[in-house]
Amino acid sequence: MDIFIRELRAGDEECGTNIDGSFIVDSTLVLQLMGQRIGYTVKEIPLRIKSYDDEQLEEDTVGDYSNYIDNPDQIIYVALANNQVVGQIVLKRNWNKYAYVEDIKVDKQYRGYGVGKKLIEQAKRWAMDGRMTGIMLETQNNNVRACKFYESCGFVIGGFDSYVYRGLDKNSDEIAIYWYLILD
Repeated sequence: MDIFIRELRAGDEECGTNIDGSFIVDSTLVLQLMGQRIGYTVKEIPLRIKSYDDEQLEEDTVGDYSNYIDNPDQIIYVALANNQVVGQIVLKRNWNKYAYVEDIKVDKQYRGYGVGKKLIEQAKRWAMDGRMTGIMLETQNNNVRACKFYESCGFVIGGFDSYVYRGLDKNSDEIAIYWYLILD
């Protein structure tokens, strides 16, 4: 399968809005502090399907990407297979000289074909071209497949926050994990 990555352009209406970004939750990372490094073990939990697409807030940029077009401090790349958008990565230049991944998703039918790796490689090029220190992103301890993917791309855990998702649900046991990829 040929995957083509390109920058989002004006006129790309609803680009990426049909991507099924849902994921299987069947395990969770149990974090451990080991000296100055954060490690983890994986614990199985009852299976369920989760999607943050259902929980988007009005002020999110999901519906209007126009402010990302021709902006040197933020960009969106889309992944195409057979002229169909099958993935996207939304990036911005963060205050700490990292490229911050605001969102990355690959349609569930196209996972396992290298789409995510190609999006991360494009993010690396954008960050290096912009003389940024690296790439950072946040995901959840219950999105183990995403965590393993980021780790396989060279990211390391830089921190975590057990209160982020309690704003959505005061009883949430989700933990936000912050991943970093340092560029040379």
